[in-house]
Amino acid sequence: MTIDLPVIFTVLMGVAILAYVILDGYDLGVAMLMPAGTAAEQERMVASIGPFWDANQTWLVLGVGLLLVAFPRAHGIVLTSLYLPVIAMLVGLMLRGVSFEFRVKAEGWQREMWHWLLWFGSFVTSVAQGLMLASYITGFRSGFGYFLFGLIVAGGVCGAYVLLGATWLIWRTDGELQRKAVAWTHWGLFWVALGIALVSLATPMVSATVYHKWFDFPRTLALMLLPVASAGAWAWIWRSASGVREAKPVRDWFPFAGTFLLVLLSFAGLAYSLFPYVVMDRMTIWEAAAHPSSLKLVLAGAVVVLPFIVGYTLYAYRVFRGKAPAKLY
Repeated sequence: MTIDLPVIFTVLMGVAILAYVILDGYDLGVAMLMPAGTAAEQERMVASIGPFWDANQTWLVLGVGLLLVAFPRAHGIVLTSLYLPVIAMLVGLMLRGVSFEFRVKAEGWQREMWHWLLWFGSFVTSVAQGLMLASYITGFRSGFGYFLFGLIVAGGVCGAYVLLGATWLIWRTDGELQRKAVAWTHWGLFWVALGIALVSLATPMVSATVYHKWFDFPRTLALMLLPVASAGAWAWIWRSASGVREAKPVRDWFPFAGTFLLVLLSFAGLAYSLFPYVVMDRMTIWEAAAHPSSLKLVLAGAVVVLPFIVGYTLYAYRVFRGKAPAKLY
């Protein structure tokens, strides 16, 4: 049996990006929610993500690294076309990292300043990632219509991160902050529903390839299961969050699990829309792939490295499980 190495690396890259969206997405979301909390609640919010936020970015590095080594012909096109939003994302990530560390030593108005910069860095990072995604979907085309599409996608990405952050706080906090997180979750659900609807309507308009892949009936009737399942996940998040607020026998990690499922379904729809292109309408994964000998060598390295990444990630979440105390970070 012949092993299709480009497909394997596409799956690995997709898993790395999905892991980043989920793991770094919730801490970006928590940071964007910080202005809505009191000073004491902000300390608790930072404490809930403090042990994890830095390691969560490992998955972004892994995803970009796999693009570089497995698809070198596409790497230059992708990063050159996304130069400005990539720079904005890196500035946002650096600002977020500096704010995390400096706020610990700051006092008074300076700590408040670093909290606002933490919010700003997270917001810039999220918007930049949304613009990058939109540009990637459209094959890096330019024009006013594509710019509007980019803003819609960026808004949807921000909404998804805020929802992840709110449901994370339901899971990791209690008391008044948890009750606020339930309200933020309900608000975020409407934001995400609007974002998914707008992106779903706009994407076939900006990409003929996506249009044909979505509306090639009856072959694509099975694809209709995705929006049905997404609606079910949406309702699950709403009900489980409401159950936590009303002290019903509902586990407080249920809303986060539902959000994970909602993001996973959206990611599956995106993967279906883009495959097999690594540069939309211009280069497939097989055309962009490195030589098989290089892919085999890198795959051997990935088989060794990935268990360590997964292992220390699981270990960190096990060590810092449970509700986050205010002075944890």
